[in-house]
Amino acid sequence: MSMNPSHTDVASHGGSRSPRVERAAQRVLVCDDEELIRWSLSEHLRGEGYVVDTVSNGRECLDAALRESPDAIVLDLKMPVMDGMTCLQKLREGGVTAPVVVITAHGAVESAIEATRLGASAYLSKPFDLREVSLKLEQAIEKDRVAAEVSYLRGRQWSGYGSIVGRSASMRSVFDMLRRIEEVDAPTVLITGESGTGKDLVAQAVHNGGPRSGAPFVEIDCASLPENLIESALFGHERGAFTDAKQMKRGLFEVARGGTIFLDEIGEMSPSMQAKFLRALENRRFKRVGGVVDLPLDAGIIAATNRDLAIEVERGRFRQDLYYRLAIIPINLPALRQRADDIPLLVGHFIEHFRKRVACSLEGVDPSALEAMVRYSWPGNIRELRNVIERIVILHRDDTMLRLGHLPPEIRFGQAAPTMAGRGGFVLPDEGVNLEDVERSLLQQALDRTHGNQTAAARLLGITRYALRYRMEKFDLGK
Repeated sequence: MSMNPSHTDVASHGGSRSPRVERAAQRVLVCDDEELIRWSLSEHLRGEGYVVDTVSNGRECLDAALRESPDAIVLDLKMPVMDGMTCLQKLREGGVTAPVVVITAHGAVESAIEATRLGASAYLSKPFDLREVSLKLEQAIEKDRVAAEVSYLRGRQWSGYGSIVGRSASMRSVFDMLRRIEEVDAPTVLITGESGTGKDLVAQAVHNGGPRSGAPFVEIDCASLPENLIESALFGHERGAFTDAKQMKRGLFEVARGGTIFLDEIGEMSPSMQAKFLRALENRRFKRVGGVVDLPLDAGIIAATNRDLAIEVERGRFRQDLYYRLAIIPINLPALRQRADDIPLLVGHFIEHFRKRVACSLEGVDPSALEAMVRYSWPGNIRELRNVIERIVILHRDDTMLRLGHLPPEIRFGQAAPTMAGRGGFVLPDEGVNLEDVERSLLQQALDRTHGNQTAAARLLGITRYALRYRMEKFDLGK
């Protein structure tokens, strides 16, 4: 196949051309088996402001597209190794939705029409004018951008409550409960759900929506403090109550007076501390550690846990009377995999959130990327999704669209991590995995789930803290 040089724009770079539209540099993959055509197209498109990669056959094109996630592809139909038609079909089957402009030999219009049916955005017949290539590419990219932006903007039409995003049936039930307790003064609420589901946001929403919203909202993580410090943190202490008590200190029950206190990870509270906490709840009075004067407990109580407290009660690890006292108003938050309808809304919400903090060009989400995110099981729930979007916004801030190639491998492959099969085995996906990607992903998930606590993360992974730190350095996760 040949290209008539008289119809190209190779010699016209010094001439006049239409004003170029200012845009973030977009990546174009050019695939043609003829070196002259590849060179001519790449030189012209670089002059137009594109970042250009070139390959010489369909197999290389498929591999490069899956690896690099280009913004557009220029694809010759007749090539060795893998022809353009087969390549186009495999691109679409592989989830690559970037617009494709196909190049066909003069008179092979039927092939071009078939390529359009398979998803090509436009076609050019040889010989062609390079200015026509620019026009077709710009039109295809713009059409793709507009379609993605429309989808993205539709996703932003969310409903929700306060700063909580969602419109799935399970979240509408949560919002309904929040609205029903808006007029309740000093409610006692128990929020349950997996780690990362947003229990802290719901606790804040309960406070903000109630009559005590103008008073303090104070929180304590029961998993991060030993028993003696939790007691002092909640009740306060008198001077001399213990060795380091050099002066009187007010506890959170006093600080939260008139407002709300949020006890996160209540399931981690020791049995003896549970008894003291229950006594304060029942009497609505408490004493500072080492004190003799009763003080009023004038605060709404919100507790949260990722444990099933009913099971913890059966196993004797949580007091039944405290459980019933806390669960006056129970709110259970669904896992993200149970509210997959909300994922497009959350993606749009987080992109918009991080766009305000990082100068980025993201304007939409590629459908294949969104489909992969909806399909993924999100073991870290909303916290994991938020971290993924933040990472993409920071690392790919010059790209106009969030594409499949931007996502971590476990999301692209459609599973959260290797799944258990029988006793002690893992299921290897049919397409295989990159072992280092899996190891890095598991390390990152463990650190995310434990909020960076290396001892707890090592325990989750069944390794020593030393082994964890070695692997963190290996994958540059120390920062």
